[in-house]
Amino acid sequence: MIFQGKNLKAKLIHPNSLTMYRILATPLLVVLLLFPNRLCTFFAALLFSAAAITDYLDGLFARRMGLVSNFGKIMDPLADKILMSSAFIMLSSLGWASAWIVCIIIGRELAVTGLRNFIAENRMDLSASELGKYKTGFQIAAIIPLIFHYPYFGIDMHAIGTFFLYGALIFTLWSGIDYFVRFRKLLV
Repeated sequence: MIFQGKNLKAKLIHPNSLTMYRILATPLLVVLLLFPNRLCTFFAALLFSAAAITDYLDGLFARRMGLVSNFGKIMDPLADKILMSSAFIMLSSLGWASAWIVCIIIGRELAVTGLRNFIAENRMDLSASELGKYKTGFQIAAIIPLIFHYPYFGIDMHAIGTFFLYGALIFTLWSGIDYFVRFRKLLV
């Protein structure tokens, strides 16, 4: 019985399980944001925060436990894009994030994903840069306070989110350009 409990725990914290939790959290996040009141946005921000933490943890566990898989290599970035894009789209639909910024961010994500697929099919290697980590960090730092939206303890969460959104925009463009420039050098 004890072995089964440990096996269940191992399955629950398996990197691929954490990736799937992010995908499953996305519809709940969307539903919560369909009711933009203080309570729903509070829980939506907590849900998004927990899902964002699993993005860090699944990579950490996969490397440390030697559980890197083809499924994880494909689904982890896809889960990130599903979660982040859904959050940005909902924020835009509520008028809490500028639609033009959301279009640029999601457009960059789709373009880089297409490029990564091309690179993988041609058996080339172009690893992610530090800029991509900053981009993700700024996007998460923007989304969480934008989802909270309402002031808490006199802190204007929306203003904080908007500040980080512009930072996310800069790093999104910069990292996207960097990725395409490095790809071009790979071809030469």
